Amino acid sequence: MTHVAVSTTSQLAADAAYEVASLGGNAVDCALAASLLAMNTEPGVCALAGGAYITVWKPGSDPLTIDGNVAIPGFGLAAEQRGGGVESVTMDYGGGITTLVGVGSVGVPGSLAAVDTAWRRYGQADWAHIFAPTIRATRDGFPLPAACHYYLGYSGKPIFGRSSDGFNALHLDGELRAAGSTIVIPHLSDSLALIAAEGTRAFYEGDLAGAMLTHVQDSGGMLTAEDLRRYEAIPRPSLRTRIGTWEIACNPPPAVGGAVLSAMLIAFANESFTAWDAQSTGRLIDVQRACLNYRKQKLDLAEDIVAAVAKLLQSAADGQLPGPWASASTVHTSAVDDQGLACAITASSGYGSGEMPAGTGMWLNNCLGELELNRRGLDAGPVGARLPSNMAPSIARCEKQVLAVGSPGADRITTALHQVLVNVLQLGMPLLDAVAYPRIHVDTSGEHDKLAAEPGLDLPPVELPLRSYPEINMYFGGVGVASFHTDDGFDAAADPRRAGGVRVYHG
Repeated sequence: MTHVAVSTTSQLAADAAYEVASLGGNAVDCALAASLLAMNTEPGVCALAGGAYITVWKPGSDPLTIDGNVAIPGFGLAAEQRGGGVESVTMDYGGGITTLVGVGSVGVPGSLAAVDTAWRRYGQADWAHIFAPTIRATRDGFPLPAACHYYLGYSGKPIFGRSSDGFNALHLDGELRAAGSTIVIPHLSDSLALIAAEGTRAFYEGDLAGAMLTHVQDSGGMLTAEDLRRYEAIPRPSLRTRIGTWEIACNPPPAVGGAVLSAMLIAFANESFTAWDAQSTGRLIDVQRACLNYRKQKLDLAEDIVAAVAKLLQSAADGQLPGPWASASTVHTSAVDDQGLACAITASSGYGSGEMPAGTGMWLNNCLGELELNRRGLDAGPVGARLPSNMAPSIARCEKQVLAVGSPGADRITTALHQVLVNVLQLGMPLLDAVAYPRIHVDTSGEHDKLAAEPGLDLPPVELPLRSYPEINMYFGGVGVASFHTDDGFDAAADPRRAGGVRVYHG
């Protein structure tokens, strides 16, 4: 009997993992069950028809990251058929964002293909068992999470008002339902049951594919049957970084999240300190600023992303990081078992396109319209190429311990993970303390860099404009971490910044 620990975005998702563990599932099965539940019960924040990365590290094997990120659509389309079906929406969310929604913002979804690939390679539970908790929750209703309610307060009408089924599920008499209200999205449980019975074929080639294509193409979007038929999740060797006695496996290129996290870890690895003080926090600010600006200036628009990543990592190793230049919607699950198998899954559907094909209950992504991440816009590159991503599901391993870790939080993913990993790997903090410890984030998204900070940190004098938060805040991510130590057993922690859940199955 395999024993499993999981940390994920809600207690409902953690309970799904526990249920699958009780049926003989390993860490990968449990992570998949929790992630599927989170994708389908966090309306606005995530959805099944988006993208995901899954990092798995099996003892005695090399770590692997399964790339199920959203791809650029349009196989078979002429040039004049591209670029339609979009609307620009500006919201006050996150200090103010502009995103593109509508069918033209929809990329080729890959989350389900990644789930299928991970299950076939590493799973031992039945496919139907992995889906059962999510089917039940979406059929009977689930509580509207507080994080979703917060985001929908900005996006509920301008984005999610584009579908009557979706809008009515989230609103009562035109007003957003209260946090904790029971949500039932019409047809969603039926769609999930179809996938559980027929496999991913139903989504990529069957009835659900037909519904998606009809909906998108009738309104001028770029998604084609060939896009869906050709899509495959891509297993890639994880990006590996050694810090002391630990080795960390991250998301490799073409995603940028793992590269930026690895560069931060390398640049900070030789810092000699026993607790956070003004000097070490100042160094942290410098490292964040250099790495995030490198991403903005070099990685986001790189023609050769592999070479650009290699240059960043070498610069970090040489202690010569370049100096500074003058989505928010993700869910994460971490799981480990007592056999040393670890799995980290991060999934996103962007800010949401607001589009829901009739009779499916499935919201479609707007990953082509995430302008701060996909800076090339609707025609982002060759058809079939993966879109840029901050997602960085990671696994750290040393002689006696393995831990899986990740976070939602757009460009705060890498800075949140870096600070938690420093707290655990370099300062030896217990997981809960490491996750709850106050954080900083250098915001490089605008014309000038800014610093955001939670209370309780010893900040040095800085020339950056400072935004101080009165308490810990979900702006700084929502890290989930699960660990197994051969001597000390399991540990798991969910971020107090964002309602999450942990469960440990002991058999």
